[in-house]
Amino acid sequence: MNRTVDVLVVGAGPAGLAAAARLAAAGAGRVEVLEREATAGGVPRHCSRPGFGADARGRALDGPAYARRALREALRAGAVVRTGVSATGWAGPLTLDVTAPTGLERVRARAVVLATGARERPRSARLVPGTRPAGVLTTGELQRTLARFGPRRESVGRRAVVVGGDPVARGAVRTLRAAGVAVTAVVTGPPSPAVAFAGVPVLVGTVVTELLGRGRLTGVAVRGPDGRTAVLRCDTVVFSGDWIPEHELVRARGLPLAPGTRGPVTDHGYRTTEPGVFAVGNLLRGVEPALVAAAEGRAAARAVLERLGGAPWPAAGVPVTATAPLRWVTPGLLGPETGPLLLRPERRLVRPVLTVAQNGVTLRRERLGGTLVPWRSVRLGEQWTAGLDPAGGPVTVDAEE
Repeated sequence: MNRTVDVLVVGAGPAGLAAAARLAAAGAGRVEVLEREATAGGVPRHCSRPGFGADARGRALDGPAYARRALREALRAGAVVRTGVSATGWAGPLTLDVTAPTGLERVRARAVVLATGARERPRSARLVPGTRPAGVLTTGELQRTLARFGPRRESVGRRAVVVGGDPVARGAVRTLRAAGVAVTAVVTGPPSPAVAFAGVPVLVGTVVTELLGRGRLTGVAVRGPDGRTAVLRCDTVVFSGDWIPEHELVRARGLPLAPGTRGPVTDHGYRTTEPGVFAVGNLLRGVEPALVAAAEGRAAARAVLERLGGAPWPAAGVPVTATAPLRWVTPGLLGPETGPLLLRPERRLVRPVLTVAQNGVTLRRERLGGTLVPWRSVRLGEQWTAGLDPAGGPVTVDAEE
């Protein structure tokens, strides 16, 4: 079946629903959201903790409540949200092949907003050797398992090891303990504040070298910073963090990926290099809080409306990249709008000096007052790119302590 809509949003997480709500409310025509899972709302659906803003009465929202509200707002604005529907590939520049419970479809749109989010890198992608026993999860899989089956021993075990050292790992520890699972240790490469894990032993500079057990996990082999090896007995291991964008549709269309984030290159209007195709939210660089992703979805609506109104697609902007010890910077293109830069370091940096330069000419150089950590982004205001030459060469951002 072939159909046409005005805006096709792929992904019903915070960014996709926020973009759809803003566009539908602004009269963008038929705005349709595709979500491959059975329920809209994205990752927050599984996060039963506060930290997702507040309702109209000022009461803190947990993830499920936030997801329900985001869906209600999109529906009330007039967007159509379809769940259990997957976009499987491109049939043309603005046409997607779709698999739905009712069969195959080909949907053409005047604008496409990609909001497919990010996922944690699983054990297989981390190249951890060993058998394939039950009890090997990511944080997202842990949350989904508990939501579906509850804290049963056969699903989440009794004794766990968490791999990772960022706030996501801390959330995994909290989730496991709330389910009655003892956490033997947190295994992390970079230094982490031990206090963050509430008394759980933190093995810094340590890596998991092998998974042990057949049928069910019986332990993990680890190697410490001094080269010594040991076995941690456990029946569950949770690989946390290490997010990668869900960029399959981006790659299928041949859109360029930013080297640091592995997300699509966009400008400040969330335009990709393909006319009519936008990208928002955690697809751009891995995980940011839901409120940040939703704000990006709403912000992208302005450029989408301009596109629907016949505005020409801007020429590719000036590329911007980060150099070590910075991991990434977004957006990947500067111009035609101005806006802030978002960046993350590869490691902890204490009061670093940041430099933004174009063709070797410094646009701004300044020592920051705080400490940068790998799990938290830093926003650089528009003043950091003041004096940019839109016709000039690439921009680089670097840091030194």
